[in-house]
Amino acid sequence: MPRMIDRLFNLIDKTSEQSTRKAAQSYGRRSFLAKAGTVMAGAMLAPVLPFDRSLGGAAFAGTLEDENDCSYWKHCALDGNLCSTSGGSLTSCPPGTEASKVAWVGTCRNPADDKDYLVSYNDCCGRATVPSSTFCLTSEGERPGYRMGLHNDINWCMANTNKGYHCTVSVVLGVANG
Repeated sequence: MPRMIDRLFNLIDKTSEQSTRKAAQSYGRRSFLAKAGTVMAGAMLAPVLPFDRSLGGAAFAGTLEDENDCSYWKHCALDGNLCSTSGGSLTSCPPGTEASKVAWVGTCRNPADDKDYLVSYNDCCGRATVPSSTFCLTSEGERPGYRMGLHNDINWCMANTNKGYHCTVSVVLGVANG
Protein backbone atom coordinates (compact mmCIF):
# COMPACT_ATOMS: atom_id res chain seq x y z
CA MET A 1 0.00 0.00 0.00
CA PRO A 2 2.77 2.53 0.83
CA ARG A 3 4.37 1.83 -2.58
CA MET A 4 1.11 2.71 -4.34
CA ILE A 5 0.90 6.01 -2.50
CA ASP A 6 4.53 6.77 -3.42
CA ARG A 7 3.79 6.00 -7.08
CA LEU A 8 0.74 8.24 -6.97
CA PHE A 9 2.73 11.14 -5.48
CA ASN A 10 5.50 10.61 -8.06
CA LEU A 11 2.91 10.72 -10.84
CA ILE A 12 1.42 13.94 -9.44
CA ASP A 13 4.92 15.47 -9.16
CA LYS A 14 5.85 14.54 -12.76
CA THR A 15 2.56 15.82 -14.15
CA SER A 16 2.86 19.10 -12.23
CA GLU A 17 6.46 19.58 -13.35
CA GLN A 18 5.64 18.87 -17.01
CA SER A 19 2.69 21.26 -17.06
CA THR A 20 4.70 23.99 -15.31
CA ARG A 21 7.60 23.62 -17.77
CA LYS A 22 5.20 23.72 -20.73
CA ALA A 23 3.54 26.87 -19.38
CA ALA A 24 6.96 28.49 -18.79
CA GLN A 25 7.95 27.79 -22.40
CA SER A 26 4.67 29.15 -23.76
CA TYR A 27 4.34 32.29 -21.64
CA GLY A 28 6.93 34.82 -20.51
CA ARG A 29 7.27 36.27 -17.03
CA ARG A 30 5.78 39.57 -18.11
CA SER A 31 2.73 37.81 -19.53
CA PHE A 32 2.29 35.95 -16.25
CA LEU A 33 2.66 39.15 -14.21
CA ALA A 34 0.15 40.95 -16.45
CA LYS A 35 -2.41 38.21 -16.04
CA ALA A 36 -1.83 37.96 -12.27
CA GLY A 37 -2.21 41.75 -12.00
CA THR A 38 -5.49 41.61 -13.92
CA VAL A 39 -6.82 38.91 -11.61
CA MET A 40 -5.79 40.88 -8.51
CA ALA A 41 -7.34 44.10 -9.82
CA GLY A 42 -10.55 42.25 -10.62
CA ALA A 43 -10.61 40.75 -7.13
CA MET A 44 -10.23 44.22 -5.61
CA LEU A 45 -13.17 45.54 -7.65
CA ALA A 46 -15.48 42.66 -6.71
CA PRO A 47 -16.80 44.30 -3.48
CA VAL A 48 -18.14 47.32 -5.42
CA LEU A 49 -20.08 45.25 -7.93
CA PRO A 50 -23.84 45.04 -7.43
CA PHE A 51 -25.19 41.84 -5.91
CA ASP A 52 -28.37 40.49 -4.35
CA ARG A 53 -28.21 41.60 -0.70
CA SER A 54 -31.42 39.80 0.26
CA LEU A 55 -29.63 36.42 0.32
CA GLY A 56 -32.55 34.73 -1.35
CA GLY A 57 -35.12 36.45 0.85
CA ALA A 58 -33.33 35.87 4.15
CA ALA A 59 -33.55 39.59 4.88
CA PHE A 60 -37.32 39.34 4.87
CA ALA A 61 -37.22 36.44 7.30
CA GLY A 62 -35.70 38.71 9.95
CA THR A 63 -32.38 36.88 10.09
CA LEU A 64 -30.29 39.89 9.09
CA GLU A 65 -31.73 42.25 11.70
CA ASP A 66 -29.48 43.11 14.61
CA GLU A 67 -31.14 41.81 17.77
CA ASN A 68 -28.81 44.02 19.84
CA ASP A 69 -30.19 47.18 18.22
CA CYS A 70 -33.03 49.13 19.83
CA SER A 71 -34.92 49.21 16.50
CA TYR A 72 -35.23 45.39 16.45
CA TRP A 73 -38.96 44.57 16.25
CA LYS A 74 -39.11 42.68 19.59
CA HIS A 75 -37.94 45.78 21.44
CA CYS A 76 -40.96 47.93 20.53
CA ALA A 77 -41.99 48.47 24.19
CA LEU A 78 -38.63 48.02 25.88
CA ASP A 79 -37.38 50.60 28.37
CA GLY A 80 -34.02 49.53 29.76
CA ASN A 81 -30.69 47.90 29.03
CA LEU A 82 -30.54 44.92 26.70
CA CYS A 83 -29.42 41.80 28.55
CA SER A 84 -27.79 40.56 25.34
CA THR A 85 -25.25 43.41 25.74
CA SER A 86 -25.01 43.04 29.53
CA GLY A 87 -23.74 39.47 29.87
CA GLY A 88 -26.96 37.54 29.15
CA SER A 89 -29.02 36.88 26.05
CA LEU A 90 -32.27 38.20 24.59
CA THR A 91 -34.23 35.64 26.59
CA SER A 92 -32.11 34.85 29.65
CA CYS A 93 -30.70 36.90 32.51
CA PRO A 94 -26.93 37.15 33.01
CA PRO A 95 -25.26 35.05 35.70
CA GLY A 96 -25.65 36.57 39.15
CA THR A 97 -29.07 38.07 38.39
CA GLU A 98 -32.62 36.76 38.57
CA ALA A 99 -35.72 37.53 36.54
CA SER A 100 -38.23 39.93 38.08
CA LYS A 101 -41.33 38.28 39.50
CA VAL A 102 -43.54 40.80 37.69
CA ALA A 103 -43.25 42.01 34.11
CA TRP A 104 -44.94 44.09 31.47
CA VAL A 105 -46.23 42.95 28.08
CA GLY A 106 -46.04 44.78 24.77
CA THR A 107 -47.56 44.06 21.39
CA CYS A 108 -44.96 44.26 18.63
CA ARG A 109 -45.32 43.80 14.87
CA ASN A 110 -42.81 41.48 13.22
CA PRO A 111 -42.04 42.92 9.76
CA ALA A 112 -41.00 39.49 8.46
CA ASP A 113 -44.54 38.07 8.63
CA ASP A 114 -46.52 41.29 9.34
CA LYS A 115 -48.10 39.76 12.46
CA ASP A 116 -48.47 41.21 15.95
CA TYR A 117 -46.86 39.28 18.82
CA LEU A 118 -47.21 39.53 22.59
CA VAL A 119 -43.77 40.14 24.06
CA SER A 120 -43.07 39.81 27.78
CA TYR A 121 -40.40 42.13 29.18
CA ASN A 122 -38.74 40.90 32.36
CA ASP A 123 -36.15 42.90 34.24
CA CYS A 124 -33.14 41.03 35.55
CA CYS A 125 -32.39 42.04 39.13
CA GLY A 126 -29.45 41.69 41.50
CA ARG A 127 -26.42 43.45 40.01
CA ALA A 128 -25.48 46.96 39.00
CA THR A 129 -25.97 47.91 35.37
CA VAL A 130 -22.99 47.47 33.03
CA PRO A 131 -21.97 50.89 31.62
CA SER A 132 -21.27 49.48 28.16
CA SER A 133 -24.73 47.89 27.78
CA THR A 134 -27.18 49.19 25.19
CA PHE A 135 -29.99 51.32 26.63
CA CYS A 136 -33.29 51.36 24.72
CA LEU A 137 -36.33 53.54 25.18
CA THR A 138 -38.78 52.36 22.54
CA SER A 139 -42.15 52.78 24.18
CA GLU A 140 -44.55 52.37 21.26
CA GLY A 141 -48.10 52.61 22.54
CA GLU A 142 -46.99 53.24 26.11
CA ARG A 143 -49.79 54.04 28.56
CA PRO A 144 -49.71 56.86 31.13
CA GLY A 145 -47.98 56.08 34.42
CA TYR A 146 -50.95 56.57 36.73
CA ARG A 147 -52.01 52.90 36.55
CA MET A 148 -49.46 50.33 37.60
CA GLY A 149 -48.72 47.76 34.94
CA LEU A 150 -49.80 49.87 31.98
CA HIS A 151 -46.41 51.38 31.30
CA ASN A 152 -42.76 50.40 31.53
CA ASP A 153 -41.32 53.16 33.78
CA ILE A 154 -41.57 51.08 36.94
CA ASN A 155 -38.85 49.31 38.91
CA TRP A 156 -40.09 45.83 38.16
CA CYS A 157 -37.49 44.40 40.57
CA MET A 158 -39.59 45.66 43.50
CA ALA A 159 -41.11 42.20 44.07
CA ASN A 160 -37.68 40.55 44.28
CA THR A 161 -35.47 40.29 47.35
CA ASN A 162 -32.66 42.11 45.55
CA LYS A 163 -34.25 45.18 44.00
CA GLY A 164 -31.23 46.37 41.98
CA TYR A 165 -31.99 46.65 38.24
CA HIS A 166 -29.48 45.18 35.78
CA CYS A 167 -31.08 44.66 32.34
CA THR A 168 -34.24 43.54 30.50
CA VAL A 169 -35.04 40.41 28.47
CA SER A 170 -37.78 40.11 25.88
CA VAL A 171 -39.62 36.82 25.37
CA VAL A 172 -42.21 36.25 22.65
CA LEU A 173 -45.31 34.77 24.27
CA GLY A 174 -47.26 34.14 21.08
CA VAL A 175 -49.30 35.72 18.31
CA ALA A 176 -51.62 38.49 19.45
CA ASN A 177 -55.25 37.68 18.69
CA GLY A 178 -57.56 40.46 17.87
